[in-house]
Amino acid sequence: MRTTDIIRRAGRSLRQAKARTLLTSLAIAVGAFTLTLSIAAGEGARQYADKLIGTNINPKVLFIVKDKTLFGGGQQQSGLREYDPNASTTRTGTTVKQMTQADVDKLSQRSDLENISPITQLSMRYMTVEGSDKKFTSEIAKYDSTIRNETAAGSLPQLGEQIGDGDIVMPERFADTLVAQKVVAKPADLVGKKVTVTVAKPSTQPSQEEINTILSTEGTAGLAKLAQGETRNLTFTVRALAKKSAAAIADVSSLQVSDNAAKEIYDYTTKGTDNYQKYIGVTALAKGDDKPVEVKAALEKDSYYAQTAEDLQGVIFTVVNTLQGIVAGFGVLALLASVFGIINTQYISVLERTQQIGLMKALGMRGRDVARLFRYEAAWIGFLGGVIGAMAAWGLGTALNPWITETIELGEGNSILIFQWLPIISLVVALMLVAVVAGYFPARKAAKLDPIEALRTE
Repeated sequence: MRTTDIIRRAGRSLRQAKARTLLTSLAIAVGAFTLTLSIAAGEGARQYADKLIGTNINPKVLFIVKDKTLFGGGQQQSGLREYDPNASTTRTGTTVKQMTQADVDKLSQRSDLENISPITQLSMRYMTVEGSDKKFTSEIAKYDSTIRNETAAGSLPQLGEQIGDGDIVMPERFADTLVAQKVVAKPADLVGKKVTVTVAKPSTQPSQEEINTILSTEGTAGLAKLAQGETRNLTFTVRALAKKSAAAIADVSSLQVSDNAAKEIYDYTTKGTDNYQKYIGVTALAKGDDKPVEVKAALEKDSYYAQTAEDLQGVIFTVVNTLQGIVAGFGVLALLASVFGIINTQYISVLERTQQIGLMKALGMRGRDVARLFRYEAAWIGFLGGVIGAMAAWGLGTALNPWITETIELGEGNSILIFQWLPIISLVVALMLVAVVAGYFPARKAAKLDPIEALRTE
């Protein structure tokens, strides 16, 4: 019997039991719906992450450290350990080996690196804004020229260029606070304003003779001033207000100053301490035509460890894949339940059509053709369930995409659900195969029916 004839006959058989066929298909459709949304969400998240990395980070940048545990490699040290003057202990009790100025100088001499910039942890006592005597505290950090930021007011240099030594970038949400405190009338008024940052040198323990001298000349006020340490005022001009954008790789949550200004603040606030001229790591660019991944391998030979933009992308993709796998797991569970539905439906169909099967075999239909008939019926069920579920996911996802994008603030031109026809078609084909496998035993039972015994069945 020709395959096309068997397929048409399978379709007619299913139409004769519309309600049962539809219910069984809907069981598969639940799994198809979940898997289609999972695939679309995974693709949307990957494209969004790829756009974030591609448009916001210089592809030649490397983050270089001496301690691989910062990248999750190796085992962090805690408890009793050998003293290392170039290591610092974090709040969690783990020890991190820092870079020294000698390391920075060594990296600067390499022929495959350029734009070496130490990563510093800055601190300030307070800041004031021109036109107001109110004092505010905030985090302060170095402006990262390897990451693009968007502005709410003012302007920033292009990716890869530093701001001026007298410039400062302020987060947009800081402007909201200053407006609420009536320092300025509106956020845009901050652009061009002078900001004075007060930084403090670490205090030193005076001798008893120095304490007595201060008490005799300045009194207790002098001692209080000594305890606070020496301070320095640095004045900057607000160049721009940085805003949080869905297309930005990170939220700007601190004041940002130039590379040179950051070094000046760091050296001033750490001189005389164990952290003077020590850094967690440095950022650098692969020089010329050198590929970051090749530079990374070369650095590792010299006991330096680096992370590239591609590595960051891989970390994001790993998170996306994990979340996608969790969602897909629910779809697979729904499909497993539908498999038993197909088996049950096909067995009932064999029992109800025993005489029909016997007649077909008596008229010359071979057993393998009977088995094919029931396998094709199962394939039709899988096809219908897959199409219903996939189209429902596509329709609902397309309708809700604008609302979801706006709700989670992905930004214009981005979508969290991206449907591609090839994965959808592949999913439907896979569901047909699953249905055929599920219908194997009922089809085998139908093929083995004795035609004489089947015709005698009432």
